[in-house]
Amino acid sequence: MSDVGIALTALVLLAPVLALVAVAIRLDSRGPILFKQKRYGLDGREILVCKFRSMTVIEDGKQAFVAAAKGDSRITRVGAFIRKTSIDELPQLINVLAGSMSIVGPRPHAVAMNEHYRREIPSYMVRHKVKPGITGWAQVNGFRGGDDLESMRRRIELDLAYMRHWSLWLDFRILLKTVSVVWSDRNAY
Repeated sequence: MSDVGIALTALVLLAPVLALVAVAIRLDSRGPILFKQKRYGLDGREILVCKFRSMTVIEDGKQAFVAAAKGDSRITRVGAFIRKTSIDELPQLINVLAGSMSIVGPRPHAVAMNEHYRREIPSYMVRHKVKPGITGWAQVNGFRGGDDLESMRRRIELDLAYMRHWSLWLDFRILLKTVSVVWSDRNAY
């Protein structure tokens, strides 16, 4: 119930921002306003995750996935800003209302990324025993980006720690920390 309440309140309060971002994306580059990508959700079932489009290309993430890198030429001008501020993630509030995501939980990865890392990291798929979240324990602890093996191992450790120690209080702490991390995260690009 807290997920639905927070998502609904956020969508109503942020409606003007969402509209402005949609217009900016449309004016900045050709292509759809929203980017939809298949990812794994609860119990490893595929879900379609919505984000504001921040790149000139659209990868479905099912067969192959190339993570954004610093100075990535695929990122649009508006895309650079909305990625840095995590505004590109806001359409996932719709996923929360639809029940496929939670506000807080392990971040969902593209299907191709899941298939790669499930063979490399023991217990990787355990993270799918809860709904994926818009923000999570790994992200607020400095592991928002990076798809190298060591960064991903640490991210999974933090996801599993979140699951072991879950509480409403922990979710509230993560939400508060997310606000401060968004404005100072050097791993966002």
